[in-house]
Parts: sequence; C-alpha cells; structure tokens
Amino acid sequence: MGASADNGLKIVVVGGFGVGKTTLVRSVSEIRPLNTEETMTQAGAGVDDIRQVRGKSATTVAFDFGRITLDARNVLYLFGAPGQERFWFLWDRLFSGTLGAVVLVDTRRIDDSWYAIDRLEHHGTPFIVACNDFGGAVRAGEDVREALDLDPQVPLIDCDARSRESGKHTLITLVQHVKNRYADPSARAGLPRQEYV
Repeated sequence: MGASADNGLKIVVVGGFGVGKTTLVRSVSEIRPLNTEETMTQAGAGVDDIRQVRGKSATTVAFDFGRITLDARNVLYLFGAPGQERFWFLWDRLFSGTLGAVVLVDTRRIDDSWYAIDRLEHHGTPFIVACNDFGGAVRAGEDVREALDLDPQVPLIDCDARSRESGKHTLITLVQHVKNRYADPSARAGLPRQEYV
C-alpha cells in the first residue's frame, strides 16, 4: 500500500479450471500481477480434464494476486484462486478476510461452478456470478441462474475477462452487492468478520 493508504480490501476470483480467473486479475490489476502459473505437463494428463480447455498450456497452482488503488486511503487486493480440484483445499484459507467474491463461469461447463458457490455460501461470503465470454453461444441468464440454483439476490452478469472495462464493471457490481448486503441489517448477521491472514 502507499504511504497514505490504510484500508486494504480483499476480493477473491473463483471458478472452475480454465474459466479465466488469471486473465481477469491480469486485465484489471494496476501492477504486474503475481501469479503462480506452471506449465502443464503430461504427468497431469490423467488428473486434469483438459478436454474443454484445449490449448491451455499453464495453470495456477496457488493463487494470482493483483492490486487496484481506489483512492488515497483504500486499496483493493485481488486474489485469483486455482481452479483445479486438487488445489481446492487452498480455497477456505484464501476466503479468510474476504470482502466478497466473483464466481467466474464458463457456461459450456456450468457444473464446474457448483463447488465455488457451495464454499462461498458455507463461509457466508457475498458473491456475484460473472459468465465469461468464450465466443460461443450465449446462454440465457435465467437458464444459468436456474442451473446454478442461485438465490434471486445474487447478481448474475456477463463479462469478458480479457477486457479491463468489463473486469472493472464486474468488480463494481460485486462492491455494490456487498454494500447493499451491509446496508440490510437482516443480511448483516451472515457476513464474515473481516480478519486478514
């Protein structure tokens, strides 16, 4: 943080393998993001299902990290969680102290999103769902909402993780959702305490 900044806010980007979490963090971060991407090798072929993500040559093995300065006193920290099932054990620790989360979804592989939503609901972490644009047929929002069994209060938006403007819109939508939840006294009881690791 800068010398005058005294408030760090943490947001986590989660979702299945290859949905664009690293890309989203890269597109919006004001600093060169820290990432823990490693080259995918033949050794992982029997472990990771890459049929739907052909051409993917690297994968996140811990987390991605980016930063956005909001103003002189507030800094937003972005953490991109690893998407492969074998790294999900890291998620619960990564959620600690999180203001909110973006669940990034590839609508061609919607089942990959269930675990992320389940863990966030378990932690009481406010989240939105953002359907990443992979250039294919667009699935209707209500179909996605029904497939994920989303609460009507959870925002569902379209995004393009490659676009800085779209990424900023996604984060603004999340922050507005969190603000609305904190403003509602009945929802405040389910929100996590802000504890930073």
